[in-house]
Amino acid sequence: MKKWKPFGIAIGLAMTLVAAGCGNDTSSSDSLSKQVDYTIVGIEAGAGVMKATEKAIEDYHLDGWTIMPSSSGVMTIALEDAIEDKKPVVITGWTPHWMFAKYDLKYLDDPKGSYGEAESLHTLTRQGFAEDVPGANTVLDQFNWEVKDMEEVMLEVNKGAEPAEAARKWVDKHADKVAEWTKGAEEGNGQEVSLVYVEWDSEVASTNVLKVVLDDLGYKTEITPLDNAIMWQAVVQGEADATASAWLPTTHGDLYEQYKDQVVDLGASLEGARTGLVVPSYVDADSIEDLEPKDN
Repeated sequence: MKKWKPFGIAIGLAMTLVAAGCGNDTSSSDSLSKQVDYTIVGIEAGAGVMKATEKAIEDYHLDGWTIMPSSSGVMTIALEDAIEDKKPVVITGWTPHWMFAKYDLKYLDDPKGSYGEAESLHTLTRQGFAEDVPGANTVLDQFNWEVKDMEEVMLEVNKGAEPAEAARKWVDKHADKVAEWTKGAEEGNGQEVSLVYVEWDSEVASTNVLKVVLDDLGYKTEITPLDNAIMWQAVVQGEADATASAWLPTTHGDLYEQYKDQVVDLGASLEGARTGLVVPSYVDADSIEDLEPKDN
């Protein structure tokens, strides 16, 4: 069954795992499972995709497999190192993410549904925000874009741009779409708007774009990264005005059930988000069912 490796060794293991071909005793003729040493490179322990991966290991009877917790940064380092050497690697992945814009990747099919259905990113506000700051609420309510839009911002950040710079570039390039978000919205006169977000690449992109749009409309927007649960609590308690970082129905499903009656759900700003096991396209596997338990 699965086991967790201490976070302190995660970075070193993530880099040596692919550099060594996922084990010194493997060869190109070995199965994918053996080549990656029955290891999935994950992100932070407790994240929704990690919990779903635990379920996948049980659902697909992948006895002997290890989920290696690390961070999104360490996970992408492991992916990049593997692709550079054209080695196999299995990671916990999600869309939107800049890695799909940069690399040729694929999800392993999940016929047992361990990772649930496709997700949407929702915008939530504190109760009373629409009455207090109607113009900003209109923008948040009309905020809607596609995976490719978000990944465009994310990729710019990955290339070295500051998030605010990447957001400004995207807003200037997509004036027509921004006009749809701001249509009918009252201009601000310096009113403060506080947005909170989970510090994932996707949410960094969306929150910085919203800040640029709201600031351009005359609001003074403050953005603050928080842990998942604290982000929800901040909106519920009125310490923050809004978040565009709610992944539903799975990733933040528990938090939504707990707080749904204490926030205002403005609906989905992005659809088609998903999580799962991801591999480079050159890997000879198409489904989680292609993976093998270590005992075999």
